[in-house]
Amino acid sequence: MFEDILGNDDVKKYLTNCIENKNFSHSYIFSGIKGIGKYTFAKDFAKCILEDSMMQDYYELGPDGKSIKVAQIRELQNVINIKPTFSKKSVYIIDDADLMTIEAQNSLLKTLEEPPEYAVIILIVHNERSILSTVKSRCVNIKFSKLSDKDIKKYFLKNDLSFEDKNINVFKVLDGSLNNIDFIRDDYDELLKLTVFVTNLKKNKVINFFQDASVFYDNHDKIIRLLEYLNILLFENSYFQLIEIVEKTKNKILMNNNFEMCIDYMILNFIEELY
Repeated sequence: MFEDILGNDDVKKYLTNCIENKNFSHSYIFSGIKGIGKYTFAKDFAKCILEDSMMQDYYELGPDGKSIKVAQIRELQNVINIKPTFSKKSVYIIDDADLMTIEAQNSLLKTLEEPPEYAVIILIVHNERSILSTVKSRCVNIKFSKLSDKDIKKYFLKNDLSFEDKNINVFKVLDGSLNNIDFIRDDYDELLKLTVFVTNLKKNKVINFFQDASVFYDNHDKIIRLLEYLNILLFENSYFQLIEIVEKTKNKILMNNNFEMCIDYMILNFIEELY
């Protein structure tokens, strides 16, 4: 079991022990960044709990739009009240559970406090800070780690993908997650521009500075990922004083401040620090 899943051997060991001893909690939180296998682990764990390849006593829900709403949780609670038909247990997975509204979490709390004996609820969480402490306290919290470069190489080889590139560091972009593979493929040109941007910082090419900075202004929808990769490049080149500027810019954007003004803030502060 779990043989085909990369990384997180400690999680494999723990879940395997639960399965072998048929010792299951009523509720789990699988927490960690996106793209490290939490959902795949949850599905395989559910199959083992149910001992049914058809997974007939299984229910799954995810966001309706940008959040998981209280109506969805109430529907889940109605389903949970139905006893399993084919297995001794029923498994319920809430994917992107950190997108539950506060009202939805408070509603779920009632079930977590008094779950049916047959119920196993798994919350898949990417941002644990979004989960109420009262919800967390009633779940077994299983923390997933980032994938190692070795694990990522295995994935690339298995899927006939190349991980060697002279222009960008693939492993730095992925940062322990397979979630960014599409980012590398779809936004390679932008990543390359960032590499040139930092290279020109090193060469003090002031003339090229604003031209290079266009990569930020032109990519509103993917700016957070680009800023995260920029910080990786800055760290590699020992521009520690600029990393804090990038972090402040990222936080301003996440707080829905004016996009262009945020980028202006970053660029002007870069110039002040460097020139």
